[in-house]
Amino acid sequence: MSKVSVIQAIGNVNRPVFTTREIATLRRGSLSSTSQSLALLSEQGVVKKITRGIWALPSHPNFTPFIVVPFLTPEQRVYVSFISALHLHGMIEQIPQVIYIATTGRGRIINTDVGTYSFHQLNPQLFKGFEWYGKRENFLVASPEKALIDCLYLSSRKGKRFGSFPELEITPDFSFDRANEWVNLIPDKRIRGYVAGKLEEIKSDIPEARRRE
Repeated sequence: MSKVSVIQAIGNVNRPVFTTREIATLRRGSLSSTSQSLALLSEQGVVKKITRGIWALPSHPNFTPFIVVPFLTPEQRVYVSFISALHLHGMIEQIPQVIYIATTGRGRIINTDVGTYSFHQLNPQLFKGFEWYGKRENFLVASPEKALIDCLYLSSRKGKRFGSFPELEITPDFSFDRANEWVNLIPDKRIRGYVAGKLEEIKSDIPEARRRE
């Protein structure tokens, strides 16, 4: 059976992010030769290297920096949250320059040619409240309520990151009751009280006619 080209193999994957191993398997070639071919395509601007063994095809019509997220930590589940998720849900208009991700692992930043990804650690008891985003289900994203609570949870730490939202837009489908359910799951009493207070401040700033319990 004859080999296929790397370009053909990329087309056969039919998604904008792929691994060296996938392409090598599809073209029936070695990992080393496939890696060299992908590196050459990267030099030509056809593909972009994300991290070791992971590549992206930015020209693909379905490409978005968010689709890279599941490939960055294949050993553990992560989800898009914080202000990145709030933007996706239409609650923050300005596009964050960094994609913020919730994890139960260590916090870290991964810089790539297609975007910067900032991972923030949550208590395992809070690692829920997310679902697949959109019809293609390419990555996991927090619900609007969980994204906001994740922000407030993180703001309780040193540095107070995500402690204020000057442009926050509470959308009609946002539920403060659901948000409070997430607050009640926070195991640390001090942090739970802090987050509950910040959520109440946000609620009090909204005209009563626009509130949804």
